Amino acid sequence: MILAAAAYPLSNLVDFAEYANKLTIWVEDAVAAGAHLLVFPEYGSMELASLAPRAVSEDLEAALHEVARHAPAVDALHCQLAAKHNLYILGASAPYFGNGRPTNRATFYGPNGIIGHQDKQMMTRFERETWDVVAGNPLQLFDTPLGKIGVLICYDSEFPLLARALIEAGAQILLVPSCTDTLAGYTRVKVGSMARALEGQCVVVHAPTVGLCDFCPAVDENVGAAAIYGPSDTGFPETGILAQTALNEPGWAAAEIDLSMIETVRATGSVFNHQHWPEQAARAAQSIEIVKNS
Repeated sequence: MILAAAAYPLSNLVDFAEYANKLTIWVEDAVAAGAHLLVFPEYGSMELASLAPRAVSEDLEAALHEVARHAPAVDALHCQLAAKHNLYILGASAPYFGNGRPTNRATFYGPNGIIGHQDKQMMTRFERETWDVVAGNPLQLFDTPLGKIGVLICYDSEFPLLARALIEAGAQILLVPSCTDTLAGYTRVKVGSMARALEGQCVVVHAPTVGLCDFCPAVDENVGAAAIYGPSDTGFPETGILAQTALNEPGWAAAEIDLSMIETVRATGSVFNHQHWPEQAARAAQSIEIVKNS
């Protein structure tokens, strides 16, 4: 199968039809590259705030509600595209108001409609302290014809126990949509994603927002590169990078993988990170010896 990660810029839209046309073009470009699974970034949906007057899109709270109200139309569009092209698509995450404060929710679509949702687990300081976006439902594992797939939204990728829970549930592919406003932030998600691929001996698909956005201060600067990572071991590139776009350049990173690559590296790799993971708990539980140098 071919996996595709979007380095996605946010557009100042005139109307929903323009958004639908943009998304259709992006999907068709990935289809032309042979992609079977498409991943859009965290908060990529915030471009829909531009459909409201500027006073709304520039207001942190009002922008959340404006984007959330377009969810039914966004779902219908993604379902239509997934069915037409026989695709699996992780849509750009969006605010979801299910119980008071919003959660950061990514929707997973397949050829037969919505498969499910993944809410972000770990909030960044901005989400906690300024935006008041909260954690939602627990981790989900999507068992699909393409394989067993988990989603770690941006900051979630920096916490290994979340990924490990998905790996132990059977995940072979982890999807990491992200939205970072500095090179340092992007690097943290990149390093986290590569580490999760190493530890789980799995494939990680990283899709970021890129470029400037002058109408919505929550996502005004976006730095990143789309990439697909694997363990730097048997059957994978020595760098662990299967594909990667140039920094801050919009477009798709696409790579062909076979699930047998994952099973092979877990069974016959140079190292057995996946298999040896439980051993560290016993080692770490032992008393730490403090060695003084006076």
